[in-house]
Amino acid sequence: MVAHTRSTKESLEVVKFQDSVKWADYYYNIHRYKKAIDIYQKSLSEQPEKDKKKILKKLALSEAALNNPEESVAYLEKYLLEEFNTAFIQHEGFDTIRSSNKFETITKNYLPKLGFWAIFYLFISLVGFYISAMLLINNSIDSHAKILIAAFVFIHSTFILHISISIANYQYEYPHTYLMSTLFSYLYGPLLYFYLKRITKRYIFKARDLLHLIPTVLLALYVIPNHLLLTADRKLQILLERAILVTESESAIELMILTISKTILLLAYGLFIRKLYLNNKRNDTLTLKSKKWFRKVYHIHFLYILAYMVYGILVALNNFSGIFFHVPTICMAAMVIFIGYSASVQPNLVNGVFSYSNKFMNKYKKSGLTNSLSHELKENLLYLFAVDKIYKENNINLDMVSQKLNTTRHNTSQIINEHFQVSFHEFVNIYRIKEAKQLLLDDESRKLNIINVAYEVGYNNKVTFNKAFKKDTQLTPTEYQKNMVGMQTYNSHV
Repeated sequence: MVAHTRSTKESLEVVKFQDSVKWADYYYNIHRYKKAIDIYQKSLSEQPEKDKKKILKKLALSEAALNNPEESVAYLEKYLLEEFNTAFIQHEGFDTIRSSNKFETITKNYLPKLGFWAIFYLFISLVGFYISAMLLINNSIDSHAKILIAAFVFIHSTFILHISISIANYQYEYPHTYLMSTLFSYLYGPLLYFYLKRITKRYIFKARDLLHLIPTVLLALYVIPNHLLLTADRKLQILLERAILVTESESAIELMILTISKTILLLAYGLFIRKLYLNNKRNDTLTLKSKKWFRKVYHIHFLYILAYMVYGILVALNNFSGIFFHVPTICMAAMVIFIGYSASVQPNLVNGVFSYSNKFMNKYKKSGLTNSLSHELKENLLYLFAVDKIYKENNINLDMVSQKLNTTRHNTSQIINEHFQVSFHEFVNIYRIKEAKQLLLDDESRKLNIINVAYEVGYNNKVTFNKAFKKDTQLTPTEYQKNMVGMQTYNSHV
């Protein structure tokens, strides 16, 4: 009996509710919107969950018909929280308020759009993924260095792609992109620091270096179960709560903590990189080009750190728009493009193998030749070539020179390679061609035969002499003599 009474009472309530909604619909259809709103509002708290979406839509349209954009948008956002259907934003019933600031904001916030920044960032991210792949398959790059720099470019590209999806509002269409780049947040500093350390100091990695991954591991332990493994519907709800209920959303607090911690780590590794940069400014083994490249990477990274600090302040103020929102991403894009450009145009600067001013340095890494003996042998070598003119010997070879220096063949090769950055053959040619040029200049009457000049400076045949001479001057011996003698004659008359 009691159960029957309860069932009858519930049925009457449902009928009462249905009648009230029907009356509200009636008033809505005859354009008596105020009356309809009153009934809809009273029914909103009483109605079954399945009809709540319908009432919120009618409330939003009714307020729009009365030209109340603020109230209409408030109901529209409540509807989107219940059922995210951006097509409803395009309903003709909102035409009366479509040009209002409030409605333009909701259109901007939720409707998919492909503006300049979204397309630009998408392009940069795709370029970045291509660059990271090319770096990985480049066998001329040190294996450790290429993994670090490829990973560095990859996470930059992932973040830039995430930004592109976000500002185009496609995160609502594809909610699984939520936090897609968050796991990499603490890796920017360590990857760049160890990469630069590897290519400038030939750093050998140790087990303790894995401690630098602790922040990333801790972040993963929190983010993966609490966010990344959520369903698409739950991720969409979180995205909408963050967009509509900014100050009340739990994810907004998490974003704040993430931004602050990331800023602290960027600053810490920024100082490590700065110390490395200052040390390498005084490193005589690095070429000037390598130092300039390092300086540019250093400056771009520090500009990114400063820009991200400003971004962190904006996050604290709940401001997610404006040019300062784009500056950190632009810095990332600049880094991706710069590394990609360097890798394709000047690969020696990024590969960590040929970035030294002395290309023979690694060859003699384990040599027992002391610094003082090295300089003594260098002076003796210069005496043999500049004074004794040993290069005129047509049978000159490394063993002969080593015997005259009273040292080993290996030491002689090392002296020439390290102090003059050329091979033994190139070193001999330098002196021979210099002597040949002088002989040709002194022979104004051109009585000397070219083959005689070749024999005089140590060559066995004219072909080898011509080849070496043209490599040095871009001219044949005859062309050189004609040009230089002619120029001397002109200058004497002037």
